[in-house]
Amino acid sequence: ARHGARKMEDYGRFLALLASSLLVGFVSVILSLVWVFHYREGLSWDGSPAEFNWHPVLIITGFVFIQGIAIIVYRLPWTWKCSKLLMKFIHAGLNTIAMILAIVSMVAVFDFHNAKNIPNMYSLHSWIGLTAVIFYSLQLFLGFAVFLLPFAPVRLRVALMPIHVYSGLTIFATVIATALMGITEKLIFALKNPTYSASPPEAILVNCLGLLLVIFGSLILWMASRPHWKRPPAENAKILRPVGATTEGTEVESTMTNSSNADKSDLRSNTEAARKQNIKFDEAGQRSTM
Repeated sequence: ARHGARKMEDYGRFLALLASSLLVGFVSVILSLVWVFHYREGLSWDGSPAEFNWHPVLIITGFVFIQGIAIIVYRLPWTWKCSKLLMKFIHAGLNTIAMILAIVSMVAVFDFHNAKNIPNMYSLHSWIGLTAVIFYSLQLFLGFAVFLLPFAPVRLRVALMPIHVYSGLTIFATVIATALMGITEKLIFALKNPTYSASPPEAILVNCLGLLLVIFGSLILWMASRPHWKRPPAENAKILRPVGATTEGTEVESTMTNSSNADKSDLRSNTEAARKQNIKFDEAGQRSTM
């Protein structure tokens, strides 16, 4: 009973974090729209500053908010009954949408710069931003090739999974850092009278937006890095978990990324050999669904 209560409390904590992160992410998107419509020239596609405004709006909507949701989509407990393949498609689909929005937002900046004869790619923001987009494309391509298509051998998936997880989280954190650099740069350039240093309402609004992006990123990274919120394996969840045990991740992803800090008590029913065997079954079962 105590175990069950702990599980419910843990589930409640997860839901509170999830609701908070969705709220913070949503408010960030709203604030980016308030910024461009209330303080800037709105949105258009005509080479004017209003075309540039697509950049912050689409980056915050796609590259930050949607990418954040894509990262934690496997963590939603009510999706654990769905097939792993379906969840992979949702994860890949959300990341693809984020990628498309990021590319459109970059086209908007280059187009605006070229129309106004402003040099491209000179700031640290642009260097790191382009690097993040390139690595994100590679991450997406490799994710499709290795984890979604049924051709990659189990051994390759096992080897690449911790790298895939680490790269995804690093790119996400880098995107948020780059967004902070970008909004600071924009405020310094755009606020002339009054200046940024005079803290006009626009500066305060956008500084708050930056704070929200940091909070959103922190919440997503926390949820993504807790081993006990990982999706349990589909085929052998019943074999591996004693009744009432916490949903400790024992599938390939979590075995590799968290074997060091996984809760030992939840793995007491497996020997190391049995666990390796189970991983193979889980992966094989997963691949057979394809």
